[in-house]
Amino acid sequence: MNEKPRLPPGQGLIRRPENWPILGETGPRDDDTPWAIRVTGAVERPLEIPLEELMRRPRKDVVLDIHCVTRWSKYDRSFSGFPLMKLIEEAGPKPEARFVRFISRSERAHDTSLTLPLCEELQPLITFDAEGEPLEEVHGGPVRIVTPGRYFYKSVKWLEEIELREENKLGYWEAGPGYHDNADPWAEERFITGNIPPDLRERMIERKSLGKRDLLGVDFSGEALGGLDAAKAVIRNCRFVGAKLRSADFREAMVSGGSFEEADMVDADFRDANCNGTSFVGADLRSVDFSGAQVFGARFVDEDGGRGAIVDAQTLLSPEQLASLTDANRRYLEAALAAAP
Repeated sequence: MNEKPRLPPGQGLIRRPENWPILGETGPRDDDTPWAIRVTGAVERPLEIPLEELMRRPRKDVVLDIHCVTRWSKYDRSFSGFPLMKLIEEAGPKPEARFVRFISRSERAHDTSLTLPLCEELQPLITFDAEGEPLEEVHGGPVRIVTPGRYFYKSVKWLEEIELREENKLGYWEAGPGYHDNADPWAEERFITGNIPPDLRERMIERKSLGKRDLLGVDFSGEALGGLDAAKAVIRNCRFVGAKLRSADFREAMVSGGSFEEADMVDADFRDANCNGTSFVGADLRSVDFSGAQVFGARFVDEDGGRGAIVDAQTLLSPEQLASLTDANRRYLEAALAAAP
């Protein structure tokens, strides 16, 4: 049997310990009520355990790799906490319990879910410590779920409630931005796909305008889209592989998770765009302006360094943006920009 590779497809390694991107909310909601972990829903014995009590229980230590949907990975991260399944067994799941929902103590009470069999397989950890230290608040402290083998949005920060359910309820990232509910990194289950009919896609190509629509998983690969108006559009996980995009306008657009590999993008404008997790491998990025853009996890070169984006002295990427990239991408761009005519 062939073992799956350690690094999932489309991911890049971050080896520097200080480079840990922080996306979304940075702390729990402002709430003076005592923090407790509740186990509710389809259980025989609903639980409400003060956080301090749960933290005093015997802990399990694990070392695992983490993989973010925005295409960065970190190897050998150590975590310590209480096994989720032990708490679920203590509550006594009813026969009809099929899903486990995790709810955060955040302002938006963001949530996600896993099937109960997947929890049994992956053994998520109710986590209090990382790298031998208490979890920092910005990274989910004092308590978060850590789910091995899934993109990190399945590891909810600031855990407050664990609800067992008969029917699934799509979480915050799955129901809104359209993140994939199974989130397997080795299958690249990042987003659901194709949310517009073919005739609308053809009109967009003809008009060279995305109309500030919210697109998800639409494929524009190979299309002639020079001068495309995509300003402020939301176009997550869309493909523009080999597309003609000279002078395209992506200002303030959300292009996270997209692929612009091998695209002709000379003079394109990505100012203040969200390019987190977007691939520009092999693209012609001469005179492209990335000023103010978010580029966490963006890819500009294959992980082995064999195929990289084309840049010149007018390709605008700041030192701060370069520092947010994985090691291979940062090194490639620093060298390419220094040598650019």
